[in-house]
Order: sequence, then C-alpha cells, then structure tokens
Amino acid sequence: MKTDMQFEGLEVGFDVPALPGMDAGSIQTPCLVLDLDALERNIMKMGDWAKAHGLRHRVHGKMHKSVDVAKLQERLGGACGVCCQKVSEAEVFARGGIRDVLVSNQVRDAAKIDRLAGLPKLGARTIVCVDDIDNVADLSAAAARHGTEIECLVEIDCGAGRCGVTTTPDVVAIAKAIGAAPGLVFSGLQAYQGAMQHLDRYEDRKQKIDIAVAMVRDAVEALKAEGLDCDIVGGGGTGSYYFEGTSGVYNELQCGSYAFMDADYGRILDKDGNRIDQGEWENALFLLTSVMSHVKPDKAICDAGLKAQSVDSGLPVVYGRDDVDYVKCSDEHGVIADPEGVLAINERLRLVPGHCDPTCNVHDWYVGLRGDRVETLWPVSARGKAY
Repeated sequence: MKTDMQFEGLEVGFDVPALPGMDAGSIQTPCLVLDLDALERNIMKMGDWAKAHGLRHRVHGKMHKSVDVAKLQERLGGACGVCCQKVSEAEVFARGGIRDVLVSNQVRDAAKIDRLAGLPKLGARTIVCVDDIDNVADLSAAAARHGTEIECLVEIDCGAGRCGVTTTPDVVAIAKAIGAAPGLVFSGLQAYQGAMQHLDRYEDRKQKIDIAVAMVRDAVEALKAEGLDCDIVGGGGTGSYYFEGTSGVYNELQCGSYAFMDADYGRILDKDGNRIDQGEWENALFLLTSVMSHVKPDKAICDAGLKAQSVDSGLPVVYGRDDVDYVKCSDEHGVIADPEGVLAINERLRLVPGHCDPTCNVHDWYVGLRGDRVETLWPVSARGKAY
C-alpha cells in the first residue's frame, strides 16, 4: 500500500501525528489510526459480496472523506465510484482522481449548482439527486453554461423522512422533465432508507426495507412503462445491504461504515442475533488516546475529549478491554473508569468511536498501522467540506 504524500520536512507533533516507519508507541495522541489489515479485509469482503450478487458498489465517501481510502476501495473492493453529500466533497474526490461521483443529496443554491456543473471538467462522471421539478431548470441552465452533462437520479423518500418524493407519479414527472432538459440525463433512482440502519433487530430492519423495496419496484415499473430505464437504482447501507442487494430491484449499493465500523453500528444484530462487529465486520478505525492523569485512584483521564470525536451516537468503547470503561467527556478530557487502578500514565488505549463519520471530520490525518508499525499517513482529504 502506497500513498503519493511527500513527508520530507514534516515534523511529528507539529505537522503530523506520526511518520511512516515509526513504532506505534511514538504516535502523538489523540489521533485516528487505521488497522490496515482489518480495513483491507472489510473492503474485500464487501466487494466480493457485491460482485457475487451482480451489484455495483458506490462507496460512501462522506464516511471517511479520504481520497486514499476511496482509491483503496476501488482497487481492492472493485468500487465503481463514490457518493458524497456536498459539492465541496465531490470536488475533492474528483480532483483526487475518482472518476465517478454521485452527490447523493439535493443541490439548490445557485453557486453550488454552478460548481456542480463544472465537475465534469475535472474528468468525473457527475451525478446528483433531484426531488423537486423546479430544480431541473436550474441544473440544466448551469450545464449549458459550462458545456457539460449532469446525470440526475430522482430521489425517493422510502422511509427516512428527509429528502425525496413519496409517490410514483411524482417520480415519473420529475424523470420526464430531466429527460427533456438540455444538458441533463435521467440515470435512475436514489432510494436510501437511512432511518432503519441502526435498528438493533434484523427482523425490524427487514420489515422497514420491505416497504422501501415495494416503493422502488413500483417506481421502476412505472418508469419502464414510459420508456425510461434506470441505469442506477441505488441505496443500501451497512445495516441493510443484504436486503437491497437480494431484492432484484436495486443494482447499486452505497455502504460506507462497513469499512471502518463504529460502536453504534457494531451493536446491531445479524440474522443469527450476533453483533455485526463480532463476525460480519471488523473494527478498523480507532481513536488512539493516552492517559494523562491518574490522581484519582479509580479513574484515569485521557486526552481524547469532545474535540477529538463525536458522541451523538454514544460514547466510545475501549477496544479489547473489559476492565476499564470510557464514561464521560468534556472538551479536552475523557474520563475512564478504572476501578482496579490498572492504567498507567502515558498508557495508550484504542477507542472505537460511537459514530465514525463526524469523528473523522474533526481530524486531519489517518495513521495507517500494519501491526505495531506505521506504514502510511493519509490526509482526511475532504475534512470540513460541508458546503
């Protein structure tokens, strides 16, 4: 595994948390570390599953925000491209050499639409979601100004309750408008059921996705009756890909968190009642932290607080330990219950973040480990790209 980054002149602790060749014990904390072996196994496993079921896998770049990880997913997992949520993210991936980019969101602001229309000039197939027929004219005008082509997916709200239309007639009307608009191409449907991804029970997730599949099937059939074929019928997440992937309706998955695996996703159960982070997927992303104080005999204080992670989906879990527990955090401190006083000053702990996506977004670097040795350093390329 190689990266194009040049490390000459960078100083550990000032510019970067580590450099290739370092021992893991010398990494500056808090920082994000990747178990490269686990990451590669996750990527290949999902890629093999998609291929075996005749599906494309468009990996969700909003999770890792990394060109290097996306390229690894293309190389090892056969990913067809990326989806992301913002035009600024899409620009980063396109400039980084990803040639097939879907903004799996609505783009309505004039300046953002103009930048979106410029993406094909970076060499990337450019796709965007539409849920309002009024958006079509603006996208078409921007494509005409730039002399480019924008592909569009009609987004269906199949249960998430966010963006997307809810009736098949609306899907057909928007698809026809896209097909008739200069500079635009109707390419299919976006139907991601995000609200059910973290339901613990397999049966509960299946019940929700069965509703989504029925909606999407009805839309596909209505479009076909109008002579409109779907190149992409996209959706599916880490908690549901096996439902969409075996539905006979979806042809493109959009899983993201499977590659890193966080504590919240790890809790959900597979069809046999097992946690998915105890067999289906491995933890590959960790927030490395150090003990900085232990003056209280039953608690240790580490250097990974709120500013190093997101706790919207719960506190992190101390990986590989059942004798200590991360119980509280403030801006710069994490409190670790240590009833037996086993932790020492400067001892390193690997935390599994509660929610990987927003945690990755507050860091500049991934430190890639092969065993206990730093193999590579990757920038969080699209960090802060929220517009």
